Parts: sequence; C-alpha cells; structure tokens
Amino acid sequence: MTLARPQRAPARRYSYLAALAALLALALPQAGAATAHAAAAAGGTRTPTVEVVRVIARRRSTTERLPAELAPWQAVAIYSKVRGFVERIDVDRGSVVRAGEVLIRLSAPELLAQTAQAEAATVAAEATYRRLLAASDTPGAVSANELELAEQAAKADAERTRSLKTLAGYLVIRAPFSGIITERNVHPGSLAGPPSEPLSSAVPLLRLEQIDHLRLIVPVPQDDVGQMPVGASVSFSVRTWPGRLFRATVSRVSHALDPATRTMPVEADVYQKHYLLDPGMFVEVLWPVQSPTPVLLVPKAAIGDDAGSFVQRVNRGIVEKVSVEPGKAMGQMVEVTGDLEPQDLIVAQPSAQLAEGTRVQPRLRPAPAPTAQP
Repeated sequence: MTLARPQRAPARRYSYLAALAALLALALPQAGAATAHAAAAAGGTRTPTVEVVRVIARRRSTTERLPAELAPWQAVAIYSKVRGFVERIDVDRGSVVRAGEVLIRLSAPELLAQTAQAEAATVAAEATYRRLLAASDTPGAVSANELELAEQAAKADAERTRSLKTLAGYLVIRAPFSGIITERNVHPGSLAGPPSEPLSSAVPLLRLEQIDHLRLIVPVPQDDVGQMPVGASVSFSVRTWPGRLFRATVSRVSHALDPATRTMPVEADVYQKHYLLDPGMFVEVLWPVQSPTPVLLVPKAAIGDDAGSFVQRVNRGIVEKVSVEPGKAMGQMVEVTGDLEPQDLIVAQPSAQLAEGTRVQPRLRPAPAPTAQP
C-alpha cells in the first residue's frame, strides 16, 4: 500500500508572494518621495509669468482749472485839481456815464476873481504896447528898450490869464472815459481840493471803472504759460451764474514770474453788453494745456512707492527697478520722467516679491487710453 505525500507547492508560492509584497511596501514610499522631490525641484525652477504694459509717448493734452480774477479795463480815482466847493454833482454809485460827460461842478469865487483881474491886466498891457508901437513910428519918440518891455509885459499878462482860465476849467470835472461810477464820497457843499496826502490813502471824489470791457487775469503755472498762444480763446465760469460759460481771448502775457507762487499773470479780454460780470469776481478758467513735445505715460497702478516712486521694467526677461518722477495725470495714465524709453515693458502691478534681477515671462496687456482731465 502506497502512502501519498503532502503537497507543499502552494505554501511555497504564498511565501514568495508575501516577500514580494513586503518589498513593494518598502519601495513605494521611497519612489513617491523621489517623485515629489523631483516635482518640487521642477516647480522651484519654473519662470513666473507677470503682466506687463508698454510705456507710451504722447503729447500731453489736458484742461486745467485755474483760479482767476476779473478786473476793469480802465479804472480811475477822480480828485479835484483846484480848491472849491461842490456846487453840483449829477452822478451817484452805479451811474453809467459817457466820456466827456459832466460829473461835478465846483465853485471857487476867488479863482474867478483872479481870472477877471488877469484878463483886465492883459487888455491894459496890450493897449499900452499898441500905443507905444504906434508912437515908435516917430523917430526919437519911444526908445527901442521901452517898446520891448511893453511887449513882454503884454505877453506875460496874457500867459497868466491863460493859466488862470485853465485852472478855472478844472472847476468842471468830466468823465475821462465811458464807464460806471463805483464810488461816491462827496455831496453838494463839500469842500474839495487836491489831496494833501499820498494818493494811496487819499479819498477820491468819485471812482470810475470801465466794465463793458474787462481784464481776465489768470496766474498760469510756469510749466503751462508757453502753451497758450496770444489770440487763443478760453472758457471760464463764475459762481454767480452757475452752469454758464463765458469766453475770453488771450491778449497779454506779462513774461514775469511771481517768485512766491511761480506763476505768470496772463490777461485775456472779456467783452459784455449786459454787465453780467463785475470787476473783482473770482472765476474758474478752463485752461487747455498741450505739451510741445511728447511725454512718457504709464498707468497709475504701475508706479510703486518705496523710498521714492519707481517702476519695474522687464528688459530681456529680467526685472529692473527704475526710479521715476510722476507728473500730471491724464485719466488712468500718469506722466513720468526717468530712465525710460517709449515701448519699454514695465510690470503692470509692482510687487516686492519681484526683486531686481528676477527672470520672468512677460505677458503683454493693453495700457489704458490717456484722457484729458477737466
């Protein structure tokens, strides 16, 4: 009788499988760590992508709002040249007058008496001269010296008479130009005469201003004064008439800067028929400004601030920090000066993580369009 041997092959196969599973369990974590390390290493050397915009060059065209003041075309303080009492005054504050119109009549009896005496003396001197001249036809009747003295006396009396008549003419005060009376300080019976104190502190009889033609005086910053030619038209507004624009024509440039404000007074002419505008009004002028040469413009968001304004330029894929000086704004764009050229690529949003010398992959996006700021 033959006994069968037990089969051991399956047990041996199971032992092989168990050993293989153990080896795989040890190998898999190491392979995963190596794969993660390789991925991390690959991620660390990847070039970051940044959005960039181009530096553009364009003529600056903006409209600045400048404060200004209206002044009369002509203004005069009227004083009396001779002493006298106010006999009549036909105008008052707000009266519209024409050139040559009588404003005040003065009374000076002493001056009139002196004028009458001078006229009488002149008549007598001229009569004496004529008699001597007739007598000089007889030889030896009148000496040449006596005749010459009579002639000079007649001329002197005539000059004195003319002088007194001229002074008497100042008793009637007339308007030197057409305008409006803005100040009156005398009434009939008041004593008037030449001011005995400096004119800066003397009180005038009347003050006359021409307001149908006004001066618009604009203090223009020195950077903008050369960009508005004489003859150009500007608009301005005044709070008294909200929503309404008035026009003026640039006529005179002072060519002298105020050292305190670094502005230059520029005058424009304003003409009006209905007296809507008055001298002394403060107005706001819409002053157009256009640069004579192109300026560099960058987006506002592209300017960083770290101990000074700067932009981050991308030059051949390398980040460079460039210091700039911001200027006037044109919408979302800002004028800058610095070591930049048109079409340079700059980072759209500066970041402290982009150190100078960092290699990046630029991705261009369009820059906002510059617009004029009213």
